[in-house]
Amino acid sequence: MLLLGLTGSLATGKSTVSTLLSQSPYNLPKIDADVLAREVVEPGTPGYNKITKHFQSTTPDLLLPFADERKGRPLNRVALGRRVFGSTPSRQRDRKILNSIVHPAVRWAMAKSILYHYLCGQWAVVLDIPLLYDNRLDIFAPVVLMVAASPEVQMSRLRSRDPHLSEEEARNRVASQGGVDEKVARTEARGKGRGYVIWNNGSRGQLERQVNEVMNEVERGRRGFWRWVLLVLWPMGLLWAGWEVGRGWWGRRRWEAHVKAKEE
Repeated sequence: MLLLGLTGSLATGKSTVSTLLSQSPYNLPKIDADVLAREVVEPGTPGYNKITKHFQSTTPDLLLPFADERKGRPLNRVALGRRVFGSTPSRQRDRKILNSIVHPAVRWAMAKSILYHYLCGQWAVVLDIPLLYDNRLDIFAPVVLMVAASPEVQMSRLRSRDPHLSEEEARNRVASQGGVDEKVARTEARGKGRGYVIWNNGSRGQLERQVNEVMNEVERGRRGFWRWVLLVLWPMGLLWAGWEVGRGWWGRRRWEAHVKAKEE
C-alpha cells in the first residue's frame, strides 16, 4: 500500500487538494493529522489532561464555557493558539511543550488507521500532514505532494478565512509552519516520481488539472497485480515498506547534508 504524503503551509490550498483526492475519480481514503490532533485533545483524553495541567494556570481563557457533564469543558483553540504562535522565546518554548503532548498521540492514531486501510486492501492512503517535514514523518511517505502558494496569496486567504486574526497574528501563524520555498526545494530534491510540487496561485480549475496530471503519474505502475501480491504475501509487503523507509531516511540525510554545506 502506498502512503501518499500530502503537505503544504497554511492557506496554500492543501485541504482543497485533500478533498479532491478523497472524491471521484481518485476516492482515496485519507488520514488527516489536523483532525486527529483535535480528537486526541478532546475532553477526557490523556492529551487534554496534560494540556490543562500545564497551560490552564497561566491561560485563564484556555477552556470554553460550555461543557460535557461527564468529560469537562473543551479547549479554547483560539486562546491556545495565541499562547503558542509567535517567535518570542516563551512562545517557542510553549509550542514545543504543546507539540510534545499532541504529536506522539497523533502518530499512534495514524499508525492504527494505516493498518486498518492496509487490511481493507486499499492501494494507497493520503497522509494529510501540514508539518510532514518538520515532524520528520517524510521518510514514511514514498511519494510526497507539496501544495504551495506565494506569501501574498497565503496572507490573503488566511485573513479572508479567519477575519478575527490581526495581521500580526496571521503572519505569526504562517511563519510557525516554516517557509514555502524550503519545502518546495526539499520536495523537488526527492527526485522524479517521489516528490511533486503543486502550485496553487490560480483558479480551482487550474488546481484540479495539476492534481489530475500528478495522480496519473503516481498511479502508473502502482495499481493492479503488485498491490494484491504485497497484500497477500504480507512478509514481502513488510520488506517493501522497510525498503521505502530506508530510501526516505537516506534521502533526508542527503538533504540535511546539502543544507549544512550551503550554510558553511
